[in-house]
Amino acid sequence: MMISTGGSTAGALWAQNPKPKAPKTSTAKSRVRKTVQALDTNPSSYDRTDPFFAFNTLIKLLGSLPSRIGGCQYKLTPDEHKLSMHLLTIVEPFVGLAPSRRTITRQPTEVLDAIIFHVDSKHDLLSLALSCHRMHDVVCPRHYDYRVIRCRVSSISVWNHLIVNRALARNVRRLEIIDERNTEPEIVPPGILQSETDLESTDDELGLHDKQERYLVSALTKMTALSSFAWSCNHSPISVDNVWPTLLKCHTLQEVEINDNLVFCAPAEMEERKSRKPIVLLEMTTVSLRSTSHIYGSTKQPNLARISGILNSCPNLKSLDIAYNPPRTVANAVASRPQADELLLYGRWPHLTSLMLTNLRCSPATGFDSASTFLFAHLNLEILHLDIGATSNPGPAGSSHLTLPPNSLPRLRELQASKEIANAVLECPCDSPRPLETLKKFRLSGSQGSSRDPDLGFLTNLRRCGRNVRRIELSGWNEMEDIRRLIDSSPGLTWLDIGKKGGAAAQPKASAAVTNTVEWATLLSDLPDLAAFHGVRFFYEVSPQAAQPSVTATSTHISMTDRSRIRKNDEVAAVLAWKCSKLRRLDHWEEGVGKVIVLAKDSPDRPNEKEKVRWEVRRVKS
Repeated sequence: MMISTGGSTAGALWAQNPKPKAPKTSTAKSRVRKTVQALDTNPSSYDRTDPFFAFNTLIKLLGSLPSRIGGCQYKLTPDEHKLSMHLLTIVEPFVGLAPSRRTITRQPTEVLDAIIFHVDSKHDLLSLALSCHRMHDVVCPRHYDYRVIRCRVSSISVWNHLIVNRALARNVRRLEIIDERNTEPEIVPPGILQSETDLESTDDELGLHDKQERYLVSALTKMTALSSFAWSCNHSPISVDNVWPTLLKCHTLQEVEINDNLVFCAPAEMEERKSRKPIVLLEMTTVSLRSTSHIYGSTKQPNLARISGILNSCPNLKSLDIAYNPPRTVANAVASRPQADELLLYGRWPHLTSLMLTNLRCSPATGFDSASTFLFAHLNLEILHLDIGATSNPGPAGSSHLTLPPNSLPRLRELQASKEIANAVLECPCDSPRPLETLKKFRLSGSQGSSRDPDLGFLTNLRRCGRNVRRIELSGWNEMEDIRRLIDSSPGLTWLDIGKKGGAAAQPKASAAVTNTVEWATLLSDLPDLAAFHGVRFFYEVSPQAAQPSVTATSTHISMTDRSRIRKNDEVAAVLAWKCSKLRRLDHWEEGVGKVIVLAKDSPDRPNEKEKVRWEVRRVKS
């Protein structure tokens, strides 16, 4: 029985664990080897955005190492080692244990690209690219060279590049279309072929313009994050009207600048029809519309109808600049200016803080009433440049003057307008004093002492309401007494620019310096806080070598003429510093060179000595 039982037990064990077990293990090992061989060792075959698949593949690869035979056990082939390192770069950002190692540079490239997408400034992009090699590899080829693009309409290769590469086109923030005859250098991403004959070849010149327009509009549709657009293409058959409907679809657009004569032309009948669903640009805050002095595209009867249609799509404007520049063939008369009555009557932008209207006109009957209503409706205005004139045939007495309702422009800080408009603003009553600090571009007539002095009312209101005025820039003056009366009316000035004697149309200043320096210094001494004075040339011209700060009147390596002029300039600087203790900035002896004369004071070497005054030539930013 025991034998029988033992036999049966052995038989049962043999049935559960049959003898041919080793071949089964061999089959499993071969199956594992086949599985390992089936793995694709090409790193580019694994998606960097799928860490789970990469992790599973890495586990499968490492789990096959113990089952390998002989010397291959626990060893990776070169391709498998390369693949494992690639899989680790995919998995590691998601499974890192140390918090200090979870930095932004260890994120996947797609994540870094999405983060850098929200950085608009090129200066910030450059700083980010210089931080490390990883950031440089993402910022420079995809973002830094695409933030600002400036080129001509004929650059079809640029438009084709943006059409093909949509991911790069969405990185454009500012697009500038310059004129074909503009010599300004283009700003385009590197590596784009500028002369692709296959794109630019055509038998019809007009067909080429259509092709350029088609490529430009198609590229605009790919710039989904565009925030600034500038158009200065005045000599091309392509009109901005063909581009504007596409711009309306870009809801991220914030700034538009158009320099084209066609914006002051009457729209076509089809353009006047209103759309059933008007498109509104809620992000648009800045609009600048200007004409050019070229004849192409200009009209004899300019108007603002097309401009009004553009502005109707921008309800949240904060800055508006409309400037009409008449063509060279048209005299600069008031009658040739576009009429702004309807724009002032119907235009309303509650958030408007800056308004600049240049070379426009108003009808004497209702134009100035519309202007006063417009200004009263925009209480947030801080900067106002108003150059509007009446037509040549004024209406009833007093109808061509601006009269503002009480409490108009309560936040005005800067005003550039004629003396009559500035006087209307100053005499307008307000519950709280206006923070008016700057007055520009008005002219003093020099009619003091006459029975009808046009400057008397303005200077009286300036003395009464202009206690906060710190900067005045005149367009012209006639007599020195005009400047004296102006200084008496605003003694708190820190910046005074008197312009040219006789007005803007006067002859340029003489090359010689003034001889009545003491008289001017005595006049300016009534302004104790004056720091900058322009309009009078006090200093004599010297050579660039003699204008160096280290050169004095006793230097021997300069000419006798320069020595004499340096000595005179030292005397002028001493007189001005004596009379005006805070005066620092004065006119250079050359106009339009971007240079000024700066008075610098050195502390004395001994207690009983006076401080030394020296003059220096410095370049200023435009």
